[in-house]
Amino acid sequence: MTQTPLDYSAAGVDYDKIDPLKILAQKAASATQHNLAGHGVSEIPASRGESAYVMDLGGTLIASITECLGTKALVADAVRAISGRTHYDSIAQDTIAMAVNDLITVGATPLSVHAYWSAGGSGWFADEERMRDLVSGWQKACDVCKVSWGGGETPALAGVVEEGRIDLAASSVGVIPSRDRLTLGDKLAAGDAIVLLAASGIHANGVSLARKLVERLPEGYATRISDGRTYGEALLDPTTLYVPVTEALFAAGIVPHYSANITGHGWRKIMRHPASFTYRIHTLPDVPPVLSFIQQHAGIDDREAYGSLNMGAGFALFVAADQAEECARIAREAGVPAWVAGRVEAGAKQVVIEPLALSFSAEELHLRA
Repeated sequence: MTQTPLDYSAAGVDYDKIDPLKILAQKAASATQHNLAGHGVSEIPASRGESAYVMDLGGTLIASITECLGTKALVADAVRAISGRTHYDSIAQDTIAMAVNDLITVGATPLSVHAYWSAGGSGWFADEERMRDLVSGWQKACDVCKVSWGGGETPALAGVVEEGRIDLAASSVGVIPSRDRLTLGDKLAAGDAIVLLAASGIHANGVSLARKLVERLPEGYATRISDGRTYGEALLDPTTLYVPVTEALFAAGIVPHYSANITGHGWRKIMRHPASFTYRIHTLPDVPPVLSFIQQHAGIDDREAYGSLNMGAGFALFVAADQAEECARIAREAGVPAWVAGRVEAGAKQVVIEPLALSFSAEELHLRA
């Protein structure tokens, strides 16, 4: 019997309902910017609606961001019985990646990370193995990104967070050394190249869909996928930290004209810039086996898959055409597969994925007030 396709909204995530709140909040937040004047500080207005907020403190540009992990901790909890590992070292990297990968889109060098670990009760913290893995993974991710772990908060919120569960989040602050490093898209132009950086797997977006799919799998998270691993373990591959790539680019004198972290909304995020451009993709990455598995077994088409999941591309860099190959080479040397995937063109705001004969229009991405 043919099953109904299991799309993202069926998994409980409907951006058509969530995005209006984001826009409402942006409008209210923008109305508070006058409060900075009394401190001798001003905001960089163009950072409103971007992945990180930028302020000018007497000529020093500071960027900040807060992000949460989402529901991936639930996968780790379920898979522990299969693998014998807590996987919270990987979960820690996921959480930090959600913050720092957003922070670097504006040209910032991350400096500090703070943790927010909110459990459903004090008992959660009594599992010493899990706590050691969480702490060691958090520290390791900080070292990879060369940031200081400044502290955090560990509330036990019985009645708010479910018993035996934890909600993980991180905030990060970074510095943009000069206005030449500020990448808010004012230099983005037709003719620029699109360089895509590979994703390690599902990262931490689309996990609600991945979890919902388990209900359709007779062996659940223990189901084997094409690379021989279990579905659950493949889902827990940690999110790639892209900070080493952007830092290597800056060291080489390459400043992207714009950047986009490909998270929720999938490849639609490629057209995050507010201006009207056509983003034409001519080369696709290999799709990680876990994402091919999800697409196949959830019965979703390419439009749903590429419009919700990263499908192998976790980060987009928009650079001058004559720097594109060098940009991809530097990324690869930093340990992240990369390729020149397309170009920016004058025209209607849309993402055109030529190999799939697929396009997303401006009306399919609503992130700005």
